[in-house]
Amino acid sequence: MTDPNTPQTPEQPASEQPVPTAAPDTASPLQTSGTDALAAAEQKVAELQDALLRAKAETENVRRRSAEESLKAGKFAAEKFASAMLPVRDSLEAALADTSNDVARLREGVELTLRQLIQAFSSASVEEVNPAGEKFDPHKHQAISQVDAPGEPNTVIQVLQKGYLLHDRVLRPALVIVSRAAAQ
Repeated sequence: MTDPNTPQTPEQPASEQPVPTAAPDTASPLQTSGTDALAAAEQKVAELQDALLRAKAETENVRRRSAEESLKAGKFAAEKFASAMLPVRDSLEAALADTSNDVARLREGVELTLRQLIQAFSSASVEEVNPAGEKFDPHKHQAISQVDAPGEPNTVIQVLQKGYLLHDRVLRPALVIVSRAAAQ
């Protein structure tokens, strides 16, 4: 038999090597604290995964709501303008339904309808462009022709069709005739 305090050498048979003995129900303090730390870490990971899933779901909901609101905004963008145009249509239909043959009354109705239309355009920020006498601006005007005229060249001398702007953006350029320097 060998002394358990002496180191074992490889020549000794395995049966003679000392076998450590520990109480089966007793865990070492290192094992307990390691198990607790592992359980705490696993719980923290589970909480973070849950928070990540909730954040992803919230982000997806915000994206979906934003897409729906954008679609609705585009779909109903003309609602205010369309509401302003309904009285204009009603006035035009009333004028067409009038069979009295009274020209003065018809003219009064058309003038009223024009005022309603101007008011509807104004509420929708549609601005009329009537550039007679102004310098030609290729961003707002479309020159149909040039004619020899006294005065400064590239000036609008006649407006064939008014133009319109929507919030300073050209809806339709004004069709104009522009002056050019008279040939000597």
